[in-house]
Amino acid sequence: MLSVICVKYERKLMALITIYTDGACSGNPGPGGFGVVLKQGQYRKELSEGFKLTTNNRMELLAVIEGLEALKYENSEVKIYSDSKYIVDAINQDWAVKWRANGWKRNKKDMAKNPDLWTRLLDLLEKHQVEFIWVKGHAGNPENERCDELAVQASMGENLSDDVEFLRQR
Repeated sequence: MLSVICVKYERKLMALITIYTDGACSGNPGPGGFGVVLKQGQYRKELSEGFKLTTNNRMELLAVIEGLEALKYENSEVKIYSDSKYIVDAINQDWAVKWRANGWKRNKKDMAKNPDLWTRLLDLLEKHQVEFIWVKGHAGNPENERCDELAVQASMGENLSDDVEFLRQR
């Protein structure tokens, strides 16, 4: 778990955390991985995991989920930086909330993809105060670049697991 220094706001314990995330996939679907950098003051933690068969969007989502699940305290104030417009727009424009309310339908005929991960993410967002910020990928942001390195490296690991089985074990 990430060690954090906490401050009090109106009798609620809140940690100020910055999370950078990225997902990678070689082929789509194909082997993939995620990378996460959590920062709070001088504290820093990196997370990554690779999977044998997945998609880029699943890895982007799983990076955010793993970052939030690593937080030690609920009701943390969190800024998440992601280069995934899929995630940032789905949260900031309330698409994911609407998909869930509509039985995971994006419209009358198309189902939303990855409802297992969206459900998990939306549940986590209820526990924290989260702001999603889009960053351009591969544009020199050091933390985003590090997440990409972690994700790519994880995707090339040996004995990669199945992402669905990984989630069941958590």
